[in-house]
Amino acid sequence: MKYIWFVIFMLSALTAFGQKSARVRQLEEQRKKALAEVEMTNQLLQETTQTAQNTLNRLNLLSQQILSRKKVISLLNQELGELDNQIAASRREISKLEKELGSKRENYGKSAQSLYKRRSSQDKLLFILSADNFAQSMRRMRYLREYADWQKHQATEIIDKQTEITLKQKELEKTRSEKNALLGTREQESQKLQTEESSQKAEVQQLNKKQKQLKEELRKKQQQANALNRQIEKQIAEEIARAEAEAKATRERERRAREKAKAEGKEPVKEPVQEERVADTKGGYAMTRAEKKLSDDFAGNRGRLPFPVAGRYTIVGTFGEQQHQELKYVRTNNSGIDIQTNPGAEARAVFNGEVTRVFVVPGYNNSVIIRHGNYLTVYSNLSQVYVKAGDKVSTRQTIGKIFTDTESGNATILHFQLWKEKTKLNPAPCWIDPLTYFRRTD
Repeated sequence: MKYIWFVIFMLSALTAFGQKSARVRQLEEQRKKALAEVEMTNQLLQETTQTAQNTLNRLNLLSQQILSRKKVISLLNQELGELDNQIAASRREISKLEKELGSKRENYGKSAQSLYKRRSSQDKLLFILSADNFAQSMRRMRYLREYADWQKHQATEIIDKQTEITLKQKELEKTRSEKNALLGTREQESQKLQTEESSQKAEVQQLNKKQKQLKEELRKKQQQANALNRQIEKQIAEEIARAEAEAKATRERERRAREKAKAEGKEPVKEPVQEERVADTKGGYAMTRAEKKLSDDFAGNRGRLPFPVAGRYTIVGTFGEQQHQELKYVRTNNSGIDIQTNPGAEARAVFNGEVTRVFVVPGYNNSVIIRHGNYLTVYSNLSQVYVKAGDKVSTRQTIGKIFTDTESGNATILHFQLWKEKTKLNPAPCWIDPLTYFRRTD
């Protein structure tokens, strides 16, 4: 029974140790993901050539890589902190166990000396027979038996404590080895960070020399972006007007039918009535019940939508008006996000919907608009389009191949936008699943 309790105790101790390591394992997984970000941006950097616009793109990639590298180092520091806590806890536990072992050895030694004085069977027998009465003799017999059992138990506990200390010492040694390995990794990552920061400084200096050329390229790119937005806004306005006209026509037909029946003193003829469209907001897109459900489903997946590209990727352009961190004279206004990926990558729908338009804008090649109720997603810079207006698409369905600019170091960038009615929304990380960032998706 005593052995069983010891086994239970040891299993509990090992479980507790495993629970402490769970945080370290979690940090290790996060570090692996951060390293994957670094590897992806590094691959894209190697594929990007040195034009003025591409140098800015390289600088953005490098800045992203530096952020990812700093994240790796931060996670390494957290892991080291957790390991330090484990080492300190193990040392305290070993110290406690050694004190308990010393106490048990001392007690056992004293009992052994006492037993040595009564080592012969005759001594034990005389101890029993010298009792004043029979009852006292029985008590002395029971005492000697219990004393012997206690001694055996003490000997077993001493062995158990020694075993437990040995296990804890092995755990401590393993944790120390893990810490030393992490210290080496952190040193390597810190050296890489220094190299990347030096490269970043060189890129900034190079761009400052091409400031005039870069400003002109950015001005041209912004004009193209504005043209794309005008096309999207025009399409949205046309769809809203068309849906509203359809809703008005339906109401007008029903009104005339009622008036005619009333004038003739007849019951209105019950004809198949076209479903009325209703907008959520004044001046918004009038939806059927099916479109309303689709819109609600889309909204219900906020923060969980898949990325519009499959494979490895990184975001090189974020939503909204941005002041460049390193180049104070560079300011951009992005209506969506720009996602750089590998040549040959394809764009895919982030949710069920209907293709409402496929069009071309200089600088953005082919673009596709997909409606999801009163939400719309836009996929621009496609070299090939696999869908047409009126097609129903499903979540993760490929809709086209992303354009690869062979004159710009095979830059393969998808421009993605998200709208609700006439309002632009920030796709990432507000709507797209943040856990899919820098992760291979299927």
